Amino acid sequence: MNLHTRFSNLLDLSEWKLTPYQILVLGFAGLILLGALLLMTPQASATGQSLSFINALFTATSATCVTGLVVVDTGTYFSLFGQMVIIGLIQAGGLGIMTMATLMALVMRRKIQLRERLIMQEALNQMTVSGVVRLTQYIIVVTVGIEFIGGSILALRWYPELGTQGIYFGYWHAVSSFCNAGFDLFGNFNSLTNYVNDITVNLTISTLIILGGIGFTVMFDVWHNHRWCKFSMHTKLVLTTTAVLLVFGTIVILLLEMNNPNTIGSLSWSGKLLGSYFQSVSTRTAGYNTVDIGSLQDATIFFMVILMFIGASPSSTGGGVKTTTIGVLIAAVWALISGKHDVEIFKRRISQQLIYKAFAIFFIAATLVIFVTMMMSITENASFLRIMFEVVSAFGTVGLTTGITTSLTDCGKMWIIITMFAGRVGPVTVALALALRTRKGMIQYPEGKINIG
Repeated sequence: MNLHTRFSNLLDLSEWKLTPYQILVLGFAGLILLGALLLMTPQASATGQSLSFINALFTATSATCVTGLVVVDTGTYFSLFGQMVIIGLIQAGGLGIMTMATLMALVMRRKIQLRERLIMQEALNQMTVSGVVRLTQYIIVVTVGIEFIGGSILALRWYPELGTQGIYFGYWHAVSSFCNAGFDLFGNFNSLTNYVNDITVNLTISTLIILGGIGFTVMFDVWHNHRWCKFSMHTKLVLTTTAVLLVFGTIVILLLEMNNPNTIGSLSWSGKLLGSYFQSVSTRTAGYNTVDIGSLQDATIFFMVILMFIGASPSSTGGGVKTTTIGVLIAAVWALISGKHDVEIFKRRISQQLIYKAFAIFFIAATLVIFVTMMMSITENASFLRIMFEVVSAFGTVGLTTGITTSLTDCGKMWIIITMFAGRVGPVTVALALALRTRKGMIQYPEGKINIG
């Protein structure tokens, strides 16, 4: 059996006796394990020393889950080979396992079977199986195009300053930005703090982050329909919630930090506005920062926890409970307060099943964050707020940190690894993957009455 046949059989998911949820979870887990093994090799280190398994696993998970939390400095610790492994994991994790598998299948001219399409439907968070292969092809083309344009702008900006290394930095950070990963190569855990006043760097990277965070489905809809009235309800909700959160986040961060000399207090008004805007964008699962996160006011840190928990949008490279989930929950609460029987958004009624799913996602995510925060409060030597910030940053696949990541115990690192994985794959997907089978109730019981509130 030649290599082509073996690889073709590996991609034939019809032979796998697994549910789509299990295949997605195992796919991400397998990629993480492979990345960890590669990062453990001496060739991945700039000094030739092997990285410990727990640190390699943490880094591989953070890269594959496009988070950005690091226990060793990416720019100084890893060699060129190690950095390429990390950016490869980021690209694969950002696009998704099934998108990469579909790309390989298309290159090998394999026909995409129905079962594979069903898994792609779940991976891309689509409501129907129709058009998923076309959407996958679109995702690949758009990703390459956007990353190339963004990388070219950054390369032109950094070439006069860094020489040929600036070109490498430009495209590397473009991939990391569009995939909402937040890994950087500037060293000493500085992220982009040296460019807090740089309009080109700030606007280019923030635009890449926003495009990666709104989701490929939205970009596909906007590209083909152009006009607001023709957009789907999903696109309208994503664009509206994203715009509101970005503007609201910028204003709140500006008001809370404008007099803080350790963050934006010493900057000009344009610098304060730019710094506040970038931090508002970055909390939407990106992980880059242009100010010292550890020096933020406690109120700002807590506010950013809320933004990170919400996260990006479905079918995107980001994590969190997603903007549409929050939008549906707010609409449901408003319908209850206003006495409406139906939950309505943009003059369209939302199904009860969708509302139940939104509440389930929110509840599972909140439970996970609360549990991990409580467990890490026992094992880690840090304040409760900073631990909660770290946990929510991991769950939202954000990557921002107040500076406690490198001092985590091995137990703390494992909790963060689990949280990053659940945040990227999705808490509901993980829960369904662990379920042995689904059962449909054949009996409908009489309605019961419970006093609420």
